[in-house]
Amino acid sequence: MTLRLATSAQRRVLLAVAFVIAGFLSYSSVRNAMAIHYAGLQTLDGFRHAISLEPADARNWYLLGRYWQFNLEDPDTSRAIQSYLSALSLNPGSWEILSDLATAYESEGNLSAARDAFVRARRAYPLSAEVSWRYGNFLLRRGELDSAFAEMRRSVQAEPKRGAEALSRALRAQPDIDAVLDRVLPPVAEAYILAIGDQTAEGHLDNALKVWDRLVGIHPRLPLRGVFPLVDVLRNNKRIKDARRVWDQAVVIAGMADLQGPPGSVLWDGGFESGVTGGGFSWLFPERSRNVQISIDAQEKHTGNHSLRLTFDGKSIVSSTDICHYVPVQPSTTYRFGAWVKTRALTTDQGVRFQLRSLGTQDASVAVTPEVHGSEPWTRIEMPWSAGKNVQEVQVCLVRFLSDQLENKIKGTSWVDDVALVPESAEHSKP
Repeated sequence: MTLRLATSAQRRVLLAVAFVIAGFLSYSSVRNAMAIHYAGLQTLDGFRHAISLEPADARNWYLLGRYWQFNLEDPDTSRAIQSYLSALSLNPGSWEILSDLATAYESEGNLSAARDAFVRARRAYPLSAEVSWRYGNFLLRRGELDSAFAEMRRSVQAEPKRGAEALSRALRAQPDIDAVLDRVLPPVAEAYILAIGDQTAEGHLDNALKVWDRLVGIHPRLPLRGVFPLVDVLRNNKRIKDARRVWDQAVVIAGMADLQGPPGSVLWDGGFESGVTGGGFSWLFPERSRNVQISIDAQEKHTGNHSLRLTFDGKSIVSSTDICHYVPVQPSTTYRFGAWVKTRALTTDQGVRFQLRSLGTQDASVAVTPEVHGSEPWTRIEMPWSAGKNVQEVQVCLVRFLSDQLENKIKGTSWVDDVALVPESAEHSKP
């Protein structure tokens, strides 16, 4: 629709009104921008200037309240409360203002007002992880464990990264790990994983195992590397049975239970098929090696799809490859160790061999296999090995002994595949 003005006077009036409106909007915009600028200074004078420019903006009052509440040099909780109340008069449904007001009331000892503010905040934003978390901790400090745990569980459900801290705080009030897990942690994989990491780091391994069992029960998706920290700490604390149980369960969770390899072997991934290295009961490779190039080879293999390839540069005297594997074993049990090795132009009379070292006892006995050098097709090297009375773990390493020859530097290529440590009972049961 087109507005038609009959006279020039009407047109002048309309133009004047337009100028007034434009001037007002421009002034309001400038004033608002200045208020934002002053509030952004994060100083007392800045907040006061912002309020003088925009007294109807609840956020300016809220920021002033937070200044008084959290100012380390000159805190003033009563002024903070007054500022929060001014903010609430302008925005009564703000969960942020209500939550900080509740915290301020609690610090002043006004627990009834604090509880009321938390309840109003929760009513304003019932799905907020932050509100439930802060209210739950308020209830925890009051000793109202049932209500506190329920709020903390809601918070973790909405924001699983809070799981570790929720469990830790709840256990301080209620040391019964099973009861706390039932009431505080929802069945969410991320919350469990973080809680396991936290309990492991704190040295509470029994608690970590309890959480792990809950995690297994919900059938999560978990890469095998995710269990390295727990298994490694259990190993370091000589809890080999627990470490092996966790590892075996993690292998199933990671979808690697049917990984191809020598049957009956207690050494995991002897065929180098998983692509998983660096912790737990997987292969350990050195981060850097100047003297030997280490890689997984998909072209040359004994069985399966891969083998381990080592290429020696001939520039150095190599006495160790730092390629090792920790293997859980049964005490007082006889095993047969075996591996397949292929070499190409591997110089000197000392090629590659395997070394088995018993762990966890004072008697760290060592056994070594025959070596392979020169150019040989796939050759099986093997030997019997027995775990001592108290031995629950053995370290298997690929090594090379120093040669008596004048030229001791090693050059050439070696492949390793199908490494196995099989109990003699399993060997005898083969058809």
